[in-house]
Amino acid sequence: MTWAGTSHWPRQALLGRGEVRHRRLRPAPHQFSYRSYFLMLPMRSLRSEACPALHRNAGGLNWLSFHDADHGEGGADSLAWLDALLVAEGVADADGEVWLHCFPRVLGFAFKPVSFWYCLRQDESLAAVVIEVNNTFGQRHVYLLQGEAMGYGLALQARKVFHVSPFCRVVGSYSMRFMNCSDAAGGRTLARIDHEDEAGPLLQTSVSGRLHVLTDASARAAFFAMPVLSLMLVARIHWQALRLALKRVPFFGKPPPPEKFVTR
Repeated sequence: MTWAGTSHWPRQALLGRGEVRHRRLRPAPHQFSYRSYFLMLPMRSLRSEACPALHRNAGGLNWLSFHDADHGEGGADSLAWLDALLVAEGVADADGEVWLHCFPRVLGFAFKPVSFWYCLRQDESLAAVVIEVNNTFGQRHVYLLQGEAMGYGLALQARKVFHVSPFCRVVGSYSMRFMNCSDAAGGRTLARIDHEDEAGPLLQTSVSGRLHVLTDASARAAFFAMPVLSLMLVARIHWQALRLALKRVPFFGKPPPPEKFVTR
């Protein structure tokens, strides 16, 4: 299997099934992994051909759905928000497909700790990655990765400016790697984010999975495997926080949010 881009993926809504992993190295070792599922959406292609199984912006208790208002600044067209952000930040070559890797709404409820927008050029190369981070305090921040060093499998750096966990200070930097592939069984994706501070590596996290075409059948299968995914995400965050508190990992209060919504 060779890690590459997304050129062989079908240009339709995909459902990923895999794992979320988290490992803390200090001051007390702590790690966990959970089965999970997520959406991988070709946002430009979905403008011209909708996916009925996606239940986009639909009301009611659908197994899985996607709402544009869960992203960006909460507007009705999240791709329009992304395009405006790229223009404002001087990214002029992201004129190819845009793949959005995010958690779905489940029975109408959403919590999306992190979402990744892979912004491609016409030749399928990676022009930029936009990372949306939501914390449990209802705050959202955006990191924009862009430049000549972009590429799948490469270590991309960002300074940490946004409060996520009360067990981590807002210091240090992130090292991020994004890896996608196509093989005989279909596609796979992996997003890894490692956090280090002045003392060295601190956290190692990733979300990965194998991709399938999103259909009503695949959505039902994912739902019944984990019927309350969104609520489970919130519950697991608090459960792991309790475990860290019992290990006497230092607790840090919530600082003011960054002055700017976007960090390059």
